[in-house]
Amino acid sequence: MNHMMLATALSEPFRQPFVVRAMLVAVIAGALCGLLSVYITLRGMSYLGHGLSHSIFGGAAVSAAIGFNFFIGAGVWGLATGLAIGRVTKRRIIGSDAAIGVITTASFALGLVLKALFRRVNRSIDATLFGSILGVSRNDVFLVLAVAALTTVFVVSNYRPLLFLTFDPEVAEVSGVRNGLMDAGLMLTMSFAVLATMKVLGVTLIAATLVTPSVISRLLTNSFAPMLVLSTAIGAVGGGLGMYLSYFWDTPSGPTIVLVESAVFLAVFLGAGARGRRRLKGLATDHHGAQGTVGLAPAV
Repeated sequence: MNHMMLATALSEPFRQPFVVRAMLVAVIAGALCGLLSVYITLRGMSYLGHGLSHSIFGGAAVSAAIGFNFFIGAGVWGLATGLAIGRVTKRRIIGSDAAIGVITTASFALGLVLKALFRRVNRSIDATLFGSILGVSRNDVFLVLAVAALTTVFVVSNYRPLLFLTFDPEVAEVSGVRNGLMDAGLMLTMSFAVLATMKVLGVTLIAATLVTPSVISRLLTNSFAPMLVLSTAIGAVGGGLGMYLSYFWDTPSGPTIVLVESAVFLAVFLGAGARGRRRLKGLATDHHGAQGTVGLAPAV
């Protein structure tokens, strides 16, 4: 009898349509962030993921304040921010970390001010700060599915140029890879990914899900293609399990998902041994302008 009661209690979330919907979105969002995570960490763009999520929050607040389409406005704002950071960094006016800090922090601060000043802004984006299991609608499911599908198409169809760009951007450009176009495409997919997952993860924690899965997978493999698969799977499992636990713990979905992925990282880190930790050390090593590619096989 006790076993039956336990089984009933554990299966309770699956009998709630809004929780099932939220878990589906969390799994897809986690997989999406996990896929992009590999390119972000190996190219030394981890801080950009953090900054982009904060910037898009500002764009969302501006869109809500003027009554413009939330998705289009925030997406364009995020893309413009990413390209602006890239332009400033490329011209070496200031360092990339300083550019990200100045531009994206100002955008996030603008969003917070608008949220305080306008009631409709507060209603529209309140759940996007930390994520909310109650904020996930049927439209969010379709939105995350569409963004995940487009991102997968982009990554698969441009697998070799992106791989070349990740490992050696200077040689890639000489070899005919259109670095600017690839960077813009990656920035666009990152912007849409952040925007589509805001309600589940929250803008303050999206950066963690754009980094942690690839760090875990780097501990487990020395090849690029398996790293992509592992990172995507880890993101999906972390998203689904985190959302499931957030229902029982009555906690915001974003922080719970991040805690689950952090626990997985700790377990893998402790069990990986010296060999796995040497791989992880490569993420902090600069090699032809691409971080984290030292000792990593480009293909299987």
